[in-house]
Amino acid sequence: MTARVPATVSPEALPPPEQFAVTGHRVACDGGGGALGHPLVWLELGERPFVDCGYCDRRFVRQEGKKAPKGVNAHYDDPSPRHLGDH
Repeated sequence: MTARVPATVSPEALPPPEQFAVTGHRVACDGGGGALGHPLVWLELGERPFVDCGYCDRRFVRQEGKKAPKGVNAHYDDPSPRHLGDH
């Protein structure tokens, strides 16, 4: 028996693996680090409400107000290196 695959798949049909709320216009992503991670990349939201990582498909959603959007993880550990005094 052969599985049937739709001719076209809408990008909205498949949700991203993980979604994180962010407050800034730039976010760093390394895929979670470790052996399954990827190189550190910076993603720019600009005026868009979200941005997807091209390596791991994580979605970073702009958080408006004090609460994260429904279904979005409110905690994200930014992997970018920080210099003393940048906190």
